[in-house]
Amino acid sequence: MSLNAYRQAATRTETPREMEYRLFAEVTLALMEASKLDRADVAGKVDALDWNRRLWTALSDDCSRPDNGLPKPLRASIISLALWVGKHTSAVIRGQEEIEPLIEINRMIMQGLSANPAAAAAA
Repeated sequence: MSLNAYRQAATRTETPREMEYRLFAEVTLALMEASKLDRADVAGKVDALDWNRRLWTALSDDCSRPDNGLPKPLRASIISLALWVGKHTSAVIRGQEEIEPLIEINRMIMQGLSANPAAAAAA
C-alpha cells in the first residue's frame, strides 16, 4: 500500500481530535529534529518553525470564529498561546530564544488531545 493511500485511509477513519493530535505530533517531531541542529543554523530550523507557527495561526483563526463550538475561555487561551508562539518563534529565529518551549507547549496540547495522556507525554 502506498504512503498516499495509507494517509487517505487514515484520514477517513480519524476523528477530528485524532487528526489534530497527529498534526501536532508531526509538527512537534519536526521541531525536535530542528532543535538538534546547531544554534546558528537558523536556515535549517525555519521550515519547522514556520510550520508550527502556521499551525498555531490556523488554530487562532478557527478559535476567533463565532461558530467555533469550544467554550469561550478555552478559545481565548488558545488564541493567547498562538500569540505567544508567534512571538517566541520570532525570537528563536533571531537567536534570542530556544525551540524547546515550543516543543513543550505542543506536547501539552497533545496530552490534552490524547485519549491516553501517558502515551502523549512519552511522545
